[in-house]
Amino acid sequence: MGRLFLLVVLAVVAIWLVRRALVHASRAKQEGAAPEAGAPSTQGDLVKCAHCGTHLPFAEARAVGDRVYCSEEHARLGPGRG
Repeated sequence: MGRLFLLVVLAVVAIWLVRRALVHASRAKQEGAAPEAGAPSTQGDLVKCAHCGTHLPFAEARAVGDRVYCSEEHARLGPGRG
């Protein structure tokens, strides 16, 4: 009876360790994925407005195509001159 209990406990621990390793590997794979070209890797990255050149967090920027702007008005006006 004691051996059976020990085998069941060992099997449960082994299954738990394998599942934990698989979840950790899949998370590392997702985090290690390459971001799109020109896109910031996280929301905290600073980006430059294509119209006025102001730097702001990506989470606050307005993206239009492959360019980012600091406001809807600048997104409407498009890229600045120079």
